[in-house]
Amino acid sequence: MVVLSSERKSDQPWAKFHGKRVLLLQGPMGPFFWRVAEQLRQNGAHVCKVNFNIADSLYFQPAAETFLFRGTLEQWPGYLESLIARRSISTLMLFGDCRTYHRTAVNCASELGLDVYVFEEGYLRPNFITIERYGVNGNSRLPRDPEFYRNLSPQRAEAAPPASSSYAWGVLHSIVYACILTLFHWVTPRYRHHRDLNCVRQGLLWVRGGVRRMLHSTRDGKAADWLENGTKPPFFFVPLQVHCDSQISHSKFQDISEFIESVVRSFAQHAPASTYLVLKEHPLDRTYRDYSTLLKELGVKYGVSARLVYVDIVNLPKVLRNARGTIVINSTVGLSSLIHLTPTICLGRAIYDIEGLTHRGSLDDFWKQPGAVDAALLERFVYWVRKETQLTGSIWTDFNH
Repeated sequence: MVVLSSERKSDQPWAKFHGKRVLLLQGPMGPFFWRVAEQLRQNGAHVCKVNFNIADSLYFQPAAETFLFRGTLEQWPGYLESLIARRSISTLMLFGDCRTYHRTAVNCASELGLDVYVFEEGYLRPNFITIERYGVNGNSRLPRDPEFYRNLSPQRAEAAPPASSSYAWGVLHSIVYACILTLFHWVTPRYRHHRDLNCVRQGLLWVRGGVRRMLHSTRDGKAADWLENGTKPPFFFVPLQVHCDSQISHSKFQDISEFIESVVRSFAQHAPASTYLVLKEHPLDRTYRDYSTLLKELGVKYGVSARLVYVDIVNLPKVLRNARGTIVINSTVGLSSLIHLTPTICLGRAIYDIEGLTHRGSLDDFWKQPGAVDAALLERFVYWVRKETQLTGSIWTDFNH
């Protein structure tokens, strides 16, 4: 597929913040928000930041005026509203709008009439970063009307330059952040992170994850050959999301296990008998979850044990190209599936869940009539997403200034 664009974003995407008084909240683990602050300051914005723990502080200072919040979650709304008033804040920036502190902050900012900009990992991964006004993913304000995109007249865009060593830097920053947070938790004892970051527990879990990866590489060899080469039998593909993915809140499911059972039950009752259901573990969940036992139980319960396949180490683009259809909650893999022109159904709220792109019927109908992806509509949609919401680069390394 060709990615389209009418014209590149301004070479100075930060220029619109000239003269603004910007408050940064929590960024990803690492120096990304320090880099954002530098760009804002160089373009004439006044920047300050709230840090929630010592790890936040060490990754940011002395980029701007900083405040260390040491209160309880119940005290956070009052603290934030007071800070906004004292510093005459006009713009709020944060990473991930579903974090507990950030949900409160977005509500507070909206009531006060502030502009809110939310960062997230790129919709068009791996070489992009998302920045959207108001919210991302399920909270995004991107149009859902297919006619909006069909009326666009885009041109071809340059390919995004590859981000340098982003995975390695991401792992390093995550380890450093977790160690600092664990060792200096006593400085901000009331702080509650949205994930468990105790470095001792996490270290032991990641050792387990490393062992699992080696075992899965051997286990998945035969299945990978079938899935990646497109040989029969035909299959439907379910790329699982991380168990603690906050975007699951933009769906009817309470957790990934509930999603898995719903899909397996529908598959057993409505999919052609010649098809298989392939579920892929999320690489970042290998350390924490193993759904093989659940799938064995569900296979027996619904009589499809011989047609359920659980994999980890496979080439995702090749599998997407060969699948008869892809089922997601609202993962960005759903957009990747569309880019490979594979019929896709989204069971949650997602920016790409648009008539002409994703299946509009029920999951029960999807197995027999998955439909087709409107390639022309998809190109225009991707063009608009890139033009309006994406910076080139990586949250772990560098990005387009």
